[in-house]
Amino acid sequence: MERDQRWLKWAVELQSLAQAGLTYGRDAYDRARYERIREISAEILSHMSDLPVGTVRDLFCSETGYQTPKIDTRAAIFQDGKILLVQENDKRWSLPGGWCDVDISVGENTVKEVREESGLEAAAELVIAIQDRAKHNLPPYAYGVCKIFVLCSVTGGQFQENIETIGYGYFAENDLPELAEEKNNGEQLRMCFQAYRAGEAWRTLLD
Repeated sequence: MERDQRWLKWAVELQSLAQAGLTYGRDAYDRARYERIREISAEILSHMSDLPVGTVRDLFCSETGYQTPKIDTRAAIFQDGKILLVQENDKRWSLPGGWCDVDISVGENTVKEVREESGLEAAAELVIAIQDRAKHNLPPYAYGVCKIFVLCSVTGGQFQENIETIGYGYFAENDLPELAEEKNNGEQLRMCFQAYRAGEAWRTLLD
């Protein structure tokens, strides 16, 4: 991690330690100390990001239980050697995907996100990679994210207007549009192309 980003790593670690202490600690005085550590982590993030401390607290310090990464699924769908991307409301492009719901599996979530964002029905076939977002995407987030890229095939459907995307298209590897790089970058899309070309010979990449 670059020197000027170490403050984020420290704040995240403080938050994680405090949350674990609040989960497992029983002594009232210790719990008060953990609450203060958590507050300090929010103050650090607020100071460094210029966000109101209340906003940071709501985003960063609202979970309970042992802290674990969030899961983000991304579907890689190909047609005639080109990859499917959906256009978001800010006009940038991404693989269909999003946070994994708590009541469905990774495969089911991948298919659901394809349906919601592109209108297409899909089948999940192969896990391309399981990545630690912090090692691949910018800007850095104040919480951990596990990104799971899944090779899928289309079984039916057609694009429908929705609240998340305004269109979709298939793009060649050497002709990609402006990407929503906090979600998926050129390196990650090239990885998906490699998996598509390898087919069943592909071995899942694991950070």
